[in-house]
Amino acid sequence: MATTSACLEDGGELDSREAARRLEQPSQVPLAEVVTDCVKRWFQDTLKEAKAGDSAMQVLLGQMYFSGYGVPRDEQKGRAWMSRASRSRSSVWKVSDKHPGYNASDWIQMK
Repeated sequence: MATTSACLEDGGELDSREAARRLEQPSQVPLAEVVTDCVKRWFQDTLKEAKAGDSAMQVLLGQMYFSGYGVPRDEQKGRAWMSRASRSRSSVWKVSDKHPGYNASDWIQMK
C-alpha cells in the first residue's frame, strides 16, 4: 500500500493520515497577533501605493507615521508624506493629526 506525504515547514514529512488529522484541527492564533499582522500588511500596502503617487495613500501614510499606527511613530516622516500629498490635495493639513483612515471629506461634512 502506497502512502502519500505532506511537507512540513521544517522540511519533514507527514503521512496522509496525519496530514488529514492536522487539517481537521483548526489552528488558533491569538487575536492580537492577527491584528498586528493585518496592521503591518496595511502599512506595507499603503506605503507601496503612496510611493506610486496615490495622494490619498500618501495622506494615510502620513497619518500612520504621525500616530505610530503599524509603524514606529515618526512625525518627521509623517510631515514629509503630508507635504508630498499636499502638492495635489489642498485639504491635507486639515487631517494630518487625525487617526489613520480619517478622510478630509469627513472633516468637510462635519462643518
